[in-house]
Formats: sequence, structure tokens, C-alpha cells
Amino acid sequence: MAEKNQQSFASANGFSKKDEESATLNSKDELKRQKRIKLAMYIGAFIIFQIIVMTVFGLTVMKVKTPKVRLGVINVQNLNSVPATPSFDTTFTTEIRVKNTNWGPYKFDAGIATFMYQGVAVGQVSIPKTKAGMRSTKKIDVTVSLNSNGLPSSNLGRDLNSGILTLSSQAKLTGKVELMFIMKKKKSANMDCTITFDLSSKSVQTLQCK
Repeated sequence: MAEKNQQSFASANGFSKKDEESATLNSKDELKRQKRIKLAMYIGAFIIFQIIVMTVFGLTVMKVKTPKVRLGVINVQNLNSVPATPSFDTTFTTEIRVKNTNWGPYKFDAGIATFMYQGVAVGQVSIPKTKAGMRSTKKIDVTVSLNSNGLPSSNLGRDLNSGILTLSSQAKLTGKVELMFIMKKKKSANMDCTITFDLSSKSVQTLQCK
């Protein structure tokens, strides 16, 4: 009887040890599974973060925008007009501003800004070859001299009698935007401005660029 009890105890003790070992193994497996899940979550979150960073980078830093060319403030040095002839001449100083909003410099070739009356050129000014730095505006000082000597018969006399002279100015710059020292993209910048002079005060009434 005592032998049977010992056998039963040994058998029960054996099952108990097996259950403990099985429980320990299951616990370890569960821990490993949880670690794998956490690792997968971390990797997934990192990949999503990288995608977001690359998307933002592509939409902002790597996106190339067309630079803008505008005239700055015009300071009239002299302005003469004779309605009877009719004729006019003027000299003024201004700035040609090349605005570059890109994350890299805009290097452009030399160009010409043409000033016109009703589509006919009355003067030009040269724009030197240079560059506008990253997210900055390059300001080029120029002195402009215009006259009506080359104008054909037109409405100039009537305009001069009205006391208002309207001129337009156009320019085109061609160059390249450099990004990260590895990518270059060609971009042309255009200027289209309208200048209205008040002949009585010999000053600029309005300056509009688009």
C-alpha cells in the first residue's frame, strides 16, 4: 500500500513538474511573441515616419519654383516732355530684383530689360550674369535712360497733354536652380511691369509688376 502511495505521489509530482515546465515555456513564448510584435510596431512606425519626412522633403525642399523678377522703387532724376512735338525723355534709377524662394541658388545668364511705349521700345538696360542665393532676393542697381526718338506716329501727344505717361517694362532671365549640389533644373524668370509717370510732378504715380 505504501508502495502504491509512493508511485502515485511520484506520478503526480511528475505531472506537476511537466505542467510547470510547459507553463514556463508558454510564458517564454508569449514574451517572445510580444517582443516580436513590439519590434514590428517600432519598425512600422519608423517606416511611416521616414515616408512622411521624405514626402515633406519632396514637397518643400526639392520642389523647384520659378524665380520672380520685379522692378524696385523708381527714383526719377529728370523727366521732360513736349506735347507739341510730341516727345519725352527721362532718366531714373531703380533696382531689378530677382527673388528666389528655392532651397538652392538660382544662377542666371545676362539679360536685357526693355522699356516700351505702346509696345515700341524706348530704351533698354543690361542685366549682368550673376546669381540669387538660396531663399533670397538679388538686387541689381541700374540707371535707365529713355526717350521717344524712335517712336512712330502715335497717341503720344494726347498722352503727354493728359499729364500721364504710361510705359511698360519686360525682361526674361534664363538660368538653373541648384538643389543639394546634385540636382540642377532650368528655370526662366519673366518680368512684366507697368509704370505710370505723373508729368506735372515729374514722379512715378504707380508701379505694378506681375
